[in-house]
Amino acid sequence: MKIEVPLENGLLPDRFGKFCAAADTREGCAARSFPITISDVPADAQSLALTFLDWDAIPVGGFCWIHWTACDLDPHVGLVPENASVDESVRMTQGRNSYWSPFGGGHTDPRVIFRYAGPKPPDATHEYTLSVFAVDRVLGLDEGFYLNELRRALRGHVIERVDVALPSRAR
Repeated sequence: MKIEVPLENGLLPDRFGKFCAAADTREGCAARSFPITISDVPADAQSLALTFLDWDAIPVGGFCWIHWTACDLDPHVGLVPENASVDESVRMTQGRNSYWSPFGGGHTDPRVIFRYAGPKPPDATHEYTLSVFAVDRVLGLDEGFYLNELRRALRGHVIERVDVALPSRAR
């Protein structure tokens, strides 16, 4: 399986994170998700899942920051287009990002916490990890699931996993 995300000068384009246009934010969070091209999905995959995590947040905030989780994407999707998290142009079930937590702002609007929330590195360029999983079944999680629920549902059902590093700038 292969995944591709277009970068500009080796970085995630500004429109998907901290330096996005005001029109692409919700409650101060970047809401426009980046496009993902997915190819060579195993033939026996029944669905896809994804996570977009900031492990570089650990020294800053004490935990890995969750920016996006989604599951039950069609394995033949080919392209998750730009802004799919908001415009729902691709069917998927989206989980909670870290903004729901009292440590992440305590947001309550599902349009913020159950969707993509773009990078906002406070200190330096962070390397974000996009993982896409080919899954042997449809997971059937409810909208707003937690990352731990996704991890449990994936256990024993991942056919293939691909990770890609997506750096995003702080300044």
